[in-house]
Amino acid sequence: MLCLVLLAAVVASGCAADQPEETSPPAAQAYEVVDGSHPHDVAPAIDGGVWFTGQRAGFLGHLNPSTQVLTQVPLGQRSAPHGVIIGPDGAAWVTDGGLNAIVRVDSRTRKVRSYPLPAGREGANLNTATFDRKGVLWFTGQAGVYGRLDPRTGSMRVYDAPRGPGPYGIATTPGGEVYYASLAGNYVGRINTATGEATVLEPPTPRQGARRVWSDSTGRVWVSEWNAGQLAVFDPASGEWREWRLPGPSPQAYAVFVDEQDQVWVSDFGANTLVRFDPTTETFTAYRLPGPASNVRQILGRPGEVWGAASALDQLVVVRTG
Repeated sequence: MLCLVLLAAVVASGCAADQPEETSPPAAQAYEVVDGSHPHDVAPAIDGGVWFTGQRAGFLGHLNPSTQVLTQVPLGQRSAPHGVIIGPDGAAWVTDGGLNAIVRVDSRTRKVRSYPLPAGREGANLNTATFDRKGVLWFTGQAGVYGRLDPRTGSMRVYDAPRGPGPYGIATTPGGEVYYASLAGNYVGRINTATGEATVLEPPTPRQGARRVWSDSTGRVWVSEWNAGQLAVFDPASGEWREWRLPGPSPQAYAVFVDEQDQVWVSDFGANTLVRFDPTTETFTAYRLPGPASNVRQILGRPGEVWGAASALDQLVVVRTG
């Protein structure tokens, strides 16, 4: 039986000194998974469970939080899965750097199908994926590429990214626009899904280390700035940027996710917390994580739940907001 650990929560102030103090948030929970698996990304499944990538063990895992039953789906020899998302078909879609392929795992049968990158695109260091509104999967590779896969035909195309290495997080807005963050390139890219061309968008802070992106319900694009320890937002309607430094002396903003209430969540390696940002009040609430360093590398959720993968501790963590 897997262990369930209750975690305390703490509140951190936002940027302004006169911000109102928030009430203590509900406790987070942590679920132990497979020792040594190094869970990297996590995605709530359509059956109420949670998928996660066992990056160092070459499998896709599924956790049932109610029963704590854990299952593993081997992805193949040399597999090193990084990202996982749920597609329009309900399947789990994985970006696997070890296989240099996009991998689909059927939610019911657990059947695995692999879509290798084309010849000449070896070592892409695949990172993250997102589906556009036409059902096409877009993905990033830190070696300096981004690409598209049409699951209906299996056709794939890979593009060279502006400024070379760095493409990392990627997300789709409600209007269907696709954006990605370039960690090494220090920019946010907007992809023209018709032509495949990427336009560079410059955050206000130089060398900020844009790591992951997510959209809110209005189409604004939120960015975790790793080097700067900041949360940023880009408004495509106005072209304007805003940035907020996370609480604490040495923040490191890694993952970002926007929930169904347009609350913005960030994982902070520096403070070992999950941080919720309220755009209306511009205040931060920090949830303490287990151990001296949990290293939550990605956040995803469903209504009432925000999940993260604590890669350093072989745990999945959740904050229940409903």
